[in-house]
Order: sequence, then C-alpha cells, then structure tokens
Amino acid sequence: MVLDNRSASSREPDTPSAATRPLAPGYAERVESVRAQFVAQPPDSPVRLAKSTSNLFRSRRRRDTPGLDVSGLTHVLDVDPVARTADVEGMVTYEQLVDATLPHGLMPMVVPQLKTITVGGAVTGLGIESSSFRNGMPHESVLELDVLTGDGEVVLARPDNEHADLFFAFPNSYGTLGYALRLRVELEPVRPYVRLRHVRYSDPRAAFAELAAICAEGRADFVDGTVFGEDELYLTLGTFTDEAPRVSDYTWLDIYYRSIREHDIDYLPVRDYLWRWDTDWFWCSRAFGAQYRPVRLLLGPQRLRSERYWKLVSLDRRYRLSDRVHRLLGRPRREAVIQDVEVPVDRASEFLDFLLAEVPLRPVWLCPVRQRHPDRQWPLYELDPHTLYVNFGFWGTVPIRPGTRPDAHNRLVEEKVTELGGRKSLYSEAFYDESTFWQLYNGAVYDRVKRRYDPDDRLLNLYDKCVRAE
Repeated sequence: MVLDNRSASSREPDTPSAATRPLAPGYAERVESVRAQFVAQPPDSPVRLAKSTSNLFRSRRRRDTPGLDVSGLTHVLDVDPVARTADVEGMVTYEQLVDATLPHGLMPMVVPQLKTITVGGAVTGLGIESSSFRNGMPHESVLELDVLTGDGEVVLARPDNEHADLFFAFPNSYGTLGYALRLRVELEPVRPYVRLRHVRYSDPRAAFAELAAICAEGRADFVDGTVFGEDELYLTLGTFTDEAPRVSDYTWLDIYYRSIREHDIDYLPVRDYLWRWDTDWFWCSRAFGAQYRPVRLLLGPQRLRSERYWKLVSLDRRYRLSDRVHRLLGRPRREAVIQDVEVPVDRASEFLDFLLAEVPLRPVWLCPVRQRHPDRQWPLYELDPHTLYVNFGFWGTVPIRPGTRPDAHNRLVEEKVTELGGRKSLYSEAFYDESTFWQLYNGAVYDRVKRRYDPDDRLLNLYDKCVRAE
C-alpha cells in the first residue's frame, strides 16, 4: 500500500504550491478504515459500496453482504486558488465542492447538473454540462486520483506514472476497477453572474448548424438547449458577467425550464446558474405534482431538490407502485426510458427526428460536448477528439405498444445511437448483448486493466454491473 498524508510521497508536484501543501489531517486514517473493510469482505462475494443515495437508474439485486462504508470520505481536503486545483475525497458532492470553491472565485471545469452527484461518481461514471463543449467531461480535468483497487491496494493514478493505464480506463468503469478515494481536480475562474440568451429555432437543422458554429467560435461560456417540439427548439447561451440589471430566482416558486420560453434574456447568480436544473430535476418534478404553485409554497425551497425526487423514484421502482396504479386503472403498462446519449453534431438532426417519432417524451435536453484533450484517449468511452457531439437527455416513461417487448423503446435508442456513430451513457439501464457491449466499450483494454488491478474478480465486471444489474 502506498499512502501517507499526501497519498504518495514519490509523486512529482503539479505546481510549486501543490508541492508544499499537505492534505488535511484524517485522510490517511479514513482511507485505511475503508481498506480494512475491503480486506474483511467475504472472498466469495462481490465487493460493493454501501451508499444511501445514488444517481443511477438501474435496478440491482439486493444483497445480504454489507458493503463498504465510505460515508466518511466527504471532505474537501484543500482548495488552492493559486494552482486552481482542489483535492477532494471521492464522496464529496458537487454542491460541497462548488460551495468550497466559489469563495475563491473558482468553480470545477464541469459541474454536473444535480447537487448530490459525487466527484468520484462523475469520474468513474460520466458527467456533462453546458461547459462541456470547451472543457469536456469531469474526468478530463482530473490531475490524479487515489484508487482502492480490486486487489485491496491503494494506488496513485496519474496520466504519467506506472498506473496511467488505470487513470485512463477509470472513466466509465463504474467502480468495477476500483473506487476513487481522493481526486485532484482543476478549477477555472468565474464571475458573479451569468447572462442567459434563449434563442428559438423552428428548424432543427438550422439550430444544430448554429450550435456547431457557436461552439467552434467560442461565442459563449456555456451552451445547452431544450427541445419542446419538432418546431420549437431553444439554444441557451450563457456568458459570465460582472453585473446584472436584475436576477431571476428558480430555487422555489418559479421554474427554470418554463422560463426558457418566457424570457429572451435572463440573469442568474453563478451558483444559481450551476444548479438551475436541480430544483425541478430538469422538468421531472412534474411527475410528483411539485410544479403546482401551492405544492411549492408548502414544500419550500429546501425540499425542492433532485435528491428528494430520486428517493421517490427509488421507492416506486422497489415496490412497483406506478405499475400497480396503472394496472388498477386499466391503463397500458409503461416503459421507463431514462437515457443520455452522445451523437455527432452532423447526425444530431437525424437522431432528433428519430426521437420525436419513436419516443414520446418532451422536453429533451441538448448539451454539446467535445473532448478537451485531443491527444488523449479514454478507452472505455471513446469519442472522436476532433468531433463535436450533442448529448440528448430524455427521461420519463412511455406506453408499451401492444405486441412489443417491455424494453422496446430503449433497444431502439441503443440501435440508433450505434448506427449514427454515437455513445450511450451507462448510468441507466442498458440492454446490449455481451458481444456488442464489449465491442462498444473496448473489452480488450478493459480486460487487460481488470486483470492487473482486480485479478481475483473481487469487483463486478462492467457488463454484469451495467447490463445484468447484479
């Protein structure tokens, strides 16, 4: 095991300031506690994390074996405003990290939309937001990470050391190669406010062409979009600014996604901009009646949070409450379609045509993304580093058509994304056969890294975790 209060005494510093600052007291002890739990796990049972919350949309088998208690790994260890870096433990949420960095005039390079997404989770899974057209995904701003691997050791993984293979294979591995205990991430400067311009398009092809031009020319600091229908699509362009003539508030009574249709120009404090989608879980709060004004008055802003909606969804999935209600009312069964996919921008209008015709879910979120480092490869989620992609996010349930499989819509989406040269995130349910899955997610590289860091298969493999949902 390689561990001291800086995690690895042999590593080279990234900056002069990083060389002299130790990590916060207690980190080494917390890591040793987790590692001891790992060693004590039954050797014939897969090791898992014992997490009380999750932002994954996959049903998983319930296990009697206790998981690793990582609830103590929630510390922001250091923020260095000179080096523009932060050292954080793996279970730190982005809400915690943002609150620690904003007083220094800094933010993470990419802040995923929901407050309770953890930094470790966004790196071992994937994340995206409206800065992704210039900063890529969260894992692309990681400088190094301490990983508890499947053989019970703690290693420091960097892009330039003996564990570089783990560093690059970690994104999209979903904890099947190891668990992030500490991450050093890059930060970028912010200004107090974000000015938003919502631009409407009636022609999706024109909208995607303009999206490509805006991203190529760097006309905004943040770019995303919202599709309300086949002839109603908005691009939202966000620009940092030092002053705002007025600011809106979407943390309680007013609803952000509705404002896109109502205001051409809007202003938000930078923190409110980063969490503009969290209050209503984009638009999914409507399924719980939380968009009615009397309900919002009753709940108050402290209860209008994505984590509360997720807990309701988790209960519904566990006890199949919605299915029982639909059956009692004689309604058709419904299929959950919770998907985020990346499609090359020059095929984006084709995918949107397919989506509007085949999957009756509105609105749809759009988010452009381009790999930040064109000279790097992330083998478990390969994107063409010279291509701008558009992320399509669509979440909800749709009626199951008579005579079709209960997973028919999801399978159609997977097939279309592959046909168009795109990629599909694995945070939700996946339905690929094993051969197709490993072709898409680089089984050859995965197997090689898996054999090195988890030779006894103490952790699930990626297919078992993401498709078989074991």
